[in-house]
Amino acid sequence: METKQQYYTETYRPQFHFSPEANWMNDPNGMVYFEGEYHLFYQYHPNGTTWGPMHWGHAISTDLVHWEHLPIALKPDEHGMIFSGSAVVDWNDTSGFFNGQSGLVAMFTHADTYPGSERPRQRQSIAYSKDNGRTWVTYEGNPVISDESITDFRDPKVFWHKETKKWVMILASGQTVRLYTSKNLKEWEFASEFGDGHGSHEGVWECPDLFELPVDGYSNQKKWVLFLSIGDDPSFEEGSRTQYFIGEFNGETFTNDHKPETTLWIDKGRDNYAGVSWSDIPNEDGRRIYLGWMSNWRYANITPTKEWRSAMTIPRVLTLKTMKEGVRLVQQPVQELQKIREKSIHIMNQTIVPSENIISNVKGNTLEIIVEFEFGTAAEFGLKVCKSNLEETVIGYDVTQQRLFIDRTNSGKSDFNESFVGKHEGELSPYDNNKVKLHLFVDWSSVEAFGNNGELVLTDLIFPDQNSKDLELYAVGGNVKVNTLEIHMLKSIWRK
Repeated sequence: METKQQYYTETYRPQFHFSPEANWMNDPNGMVYFEGEYHLFYQYHPNGTTWGPMHWGHAISTDLVHWEHLPIALKPDEHGMIFSGSAVVDWNDTSGFFNGQSGLVAMFTHADTYPGSERPRQRQSIAYSKDNGRTWVTYEGNPVISDESITDFRDPKVFWHKETKKWVMILASGQTVRLYTSKNLKEWEFASEFGDGHGSHEGVWECPDLFELPVDGYSNQKKWVLFLSIGDDPSFEEGSRTQYFIGEFNGETFTNDHKPETTLWIDKGRDNYAGVSWSDIPNEDGRRIYLGWMSNWRYANITPTKEWRSAMTIPRVLTLKTMKEGVRLVQQPVQELQKIREKSIHIMNQTIVPSENIISNVKGNTLEIIVEFEFGTAAEFGLKVCKSNLEETVIGYDVTQQRLFIDRTNSGKSDFNESFVGKHEGELSPYDNNKVKLHLFVDWSSVEAFGNNGELVLTDLIFPDQNSKDLELYAVGGNVKVNTLEIHMLKSIWRK
């Protein structure tokens, strides 16, 4: 195995996003906080850089920024491959696995085929750990849930519902989700089903999550949020992506607050999929923290990396905010990322005109940029990152359309898939009538753009030349004022 210093110089290797040491990774799994450690499990193929027999890879962190790779946690067995799932702390030993103590229980999908058939078979199983997730024992009674009538039957997300004093599991079931309840994590009862006619059905439903959040920070006004990822369907240009619903949950049934045809997207970029939130973050912290797989099934198997494939998004804090169109999800980067800021540049009250780039002397490709623009006469403005004579990635704002976009048409290598190039955008209304704030994270192979404190998020992979490090503040058709600009150089999380 290469040292960290060696393999984190590989072409396109993220410097502050989580990626596997080697080989293939997809969905985040089993995200749980226990005894001072954030656990990240993930779909992993240890013998190749494309999707294959799924295992659970494993890493831990004490700060959501620096990660320690641990041995594989779960491997295929007599019941099949180890597909996606979740993990919880069984604080009161409801399962009976821990002799009255607390410990970790993982619930996941076992995937194989029906005997004598090529039809996929997906069943839910559990495993438990008595040593803080270092080793796992699969339950002798596996699988604990099966349903022969449903082919796509996977990705259980489990949580404790304190009002009904039961475990709740939400499970993807083709074009719906099913909810089950349990007293002991081993015996489950069907409770309800949600999804028929609601939201987008432009692909198979996967990787659900269900959790409660306060609205506008008020503890007495809360809503339940349901995440649901949608697999790639060739007939839709976006590929795989993730939607969400806001509503009520009584311990058994989820009720959507919105009209069934309403579709809300977590991210308007192309590369944020299968994201779920951490379980058991302490009450004194109070955050709901989320992480997504930074890729798209449209081209995930063929992105131009060699020794490894795929990374995760940066961890994000989720909140609910009342906007003009109603209550919506807001995402912001975790504050822990500030500890990797290395060198900073601050600029205030500068006017940008088309012929002048006031940051032409700044270079870098591991960056955090925070900027507030105030409208002038420009029709479009923004930043160009990872720039050279031949390459650039544009993060721009269209004043007339009130839309934030990432344009990766000339962002670097893109010939691996015809749908990779393009411009991805979402609506972003100005605040104070004429201001827009952008918070950007630029890594060796990705851009994440948070508009107006996370009201809109765009996540895109890019594959530029490693020497494309120029930056540009730009304006089109007139001027724009930069009220404040912070550029932080970020150090690699793998550097000592």
